[in-house]
Amino acid sequence: MNHRRVLNSVLVYSLLPGMSLIFLIPVWMMLAGSFKADDLVLQHAGSLQGYFPASMSMQNYQDVFDRVPFLRYLLNSMLITSTIVIAGALVNSLAGYALARLRWPGRDWILLVIIALMIIPLEAIAVPLFYEVTLLGWRDTYLVQIVPFIANAFSIYLFYTFFLGLPREFEEAARIDGAGSWRIFFNIVAPNAKPVYAAVAILTFLTQWGSFLWPLMVTHSEEVRPLPLGIAAFYTLPPLQWGDIFAFGVMMVSPVLLVFIVFQRWFVAGVATTGVKG
Repeated sequence: MNHRRVLNSVLVYSLLPGMSLIFLIPVWMMLAGSFKADDLVLQHAGSLQGYFPASMSMQNYQDVFDRVPFLRYLLNSMLITSTIVIAGALVNSLAGYALARLRWPGRDWILLVIIALMIIPLEAIAVPLFYEVTLLGWRDTYLVQIVPFIANAFSIYLFYTFFLGLPREFEEAARIDGAGSWRIFFNIVAPNAKPVYAAVAILTFLTQWGSFLWPLMVTHSEEVRPLPLGIAAFYTLPPLQWGDIFAFGVMMVSPVLLVFIVFQRWFVAGVATTGVKG
């Protein structure tokens, strides 16, 4: 049994680097291509030489800023995504805490509805949601890209499962000392829920940063256009220059990698904890 366990471990750790390369090679190709001259981007694409530029230049990055209002797209995405993450963390954590700790009529039915909503994709409700925001006059605004996504069934369920595993003793002691429900939540519960807050923040950030279908449906002006729509429009902008497109992609992906690196420790702890509790 020990020999079999060792062989299984060796096999698994031998496969992991290969699987990692499958995901890292396209990223490295994009990064290397962003520093190449445009006429050299696709040269040697099928060989190892194509992954290492002979000379490096920042011209492709300069071209992106010259050809499109990239900073405008970046600020739009940052505003929309950060607002959804911050407001969603507050709203969804309060909802999850109410479901985990409070007892009120219809609580079990609400929980069942939230679980059911987790399996409904955006595409299934996009048309009626589009009709609703049109009646409200929100089209081509920041509100239409933010408000519908603050409350999230999956985030509520993650908070709910995490709060179920928190010991009640601290809350009961604070209640005996005269603390109210709001103070207990913000001073005791929330500080002990950093892992799940980080997990929800990263998952929400990843989802909203790459959102494409909904902004495509409800926006048409550059003033509120996020990065995914910006790179789609940039791809069709003549002349077609792959080096510029790769540079755009690198700058679009960099904030996602930065956020994940900063919150990685809490993200892993939050996913592990909510997975065990759930």
